[in-house]
Amino acid sequence: MRGKVLSALIGISAAVTVGVKAADWPQWRGPERNGISSEQGWLKEGSLPRTVWEADVGAGYSSVAVKGGKLYTMGNHGGSDAVLCLDSAKGTELWKKTYPCGGGGYPGPRATPTVDGKAVFTLSREGQLLCLDADTGAVTWQRELKSDMGADVPQWGFASSPLVFGTAVIVNVGSHGLAVDKQTGKTLWESGKSGASYAAIIPMDRNGKPALLVFSAMGLVSVDAATGAKQWDFPWKTSYDVNAPDPVAWGDKVLITSGYGRGSALLQVGTGAPKALWETKTLASHFASPVLWKDWIYGVTGNTGGGQVCCVDPANGQAKWTHKEAGFCALSLADGKLVLLNEKGTLLVADAVPDGYHERFSAKVLDGTCWTAPTVSGGLVYVRNDKGHLLALDLTGKPATP
Repeated sequence: MRGKVLSALIGISAAVTVGVKAADWPQWRGPERNGISSEQGWLKEGSLPRTVWEADVGAGYSSVAVKGGKLYTMGNHGGSDAVLCLDSAKGTELWKKTYPCGGGGYPGPRATPTVDGKAVFTLSREGQLLCLDADTGAVTWQRELKSDMGADVPQWGFASSPLVFGTAVIVNVGSHGLAVDKQTGKTLWESGKSGASYAAIIPMDRNGKPALLVFSAMGLVSVDAATGAKQWDFPWKTSYDVNAPDPVAWGDKVLITSGYGRGSALLQVGTGAPKALWETKTLASHFASPVLWKDWIYGVTGNTGGGQVCCVDPANGQAKWTHKEAGFCALSLADGKLVLLNEKGTLLVADAVPDGYHERFSAKVLDGTCWTAPTVSGGLVYVRNDKGHLLALDLTGKPATP
């Protein structure tokens, strides 16, 4: 079995999805899984947001994946989840796949679909792991992780957006991850039944070999990408086992953060055990994943109902600036600008620079609770609320096409 796993994963690189166009956003947090878009020209100074289209996709917190003119997302209606494929420019429904799944507390899916070639991979809050045909929505394979492997569901449901890595699909299930064959769904390696938290899995290069970072309920774990074998761990206990923001990796450094006042740490990882270069409470993110841009860390510190946007110096963990007025936000970055959606539905755009918060744009665009990170792709900004109201916004100032 070990030989089959090694041969299946040999030659994989740190790139998560192959052949991605610059404007596409094929998975959670974008092409490089770091929250950064290569989009340019999507914002015109002084323009007002124009709603190009809107759709009801069902309750939940799933973001969107955009590839080849198609948008993929998830939602819940009553006792059923739906994976939807829409025309990304028009919002028209191309297909919808439904399956039984309870809404749960804070109803609906947490994970975002991952598009890889002609396949779409999704994970429900109850542990349904699906591979669907990207063009038709037909089921290629389906796993019921709760029943067929006895996986314990975290208190607020599985939230790990699938990572496609070589020939494997990997999710934050078990103590430090689960890998299945992307063609068949068969298990390649697993790590027990319990211990999953809510972050997505992040790949990194470790001494010239591919490794995976799994932010589990008890801390950060690095595993061998081919076998799932634990390489090291860094204990990081947070209230309610909520380690939700994705780790941010660059070079031999890894940033982790969590909320409830826990804070953040910058780790140096090499051949041996990880070393904490600093720990701080300056950045303590409930579940908004930070971004690293031009050697500075941008994130949201605090829990829901509060919070503030901040810029942190990775050299020492100290804040360069904080901005309280925005409140609790989800964020991404495009063209050197922070794209923020606060939980009350205000979309804000600010320069990603360390000398202060310089706002370019602010407008109320949604009602309800907004905890899902905005996505910039194909010249549009996609935002949603917890009830499933999804908007495609144009901020270029261009008139609507007749």
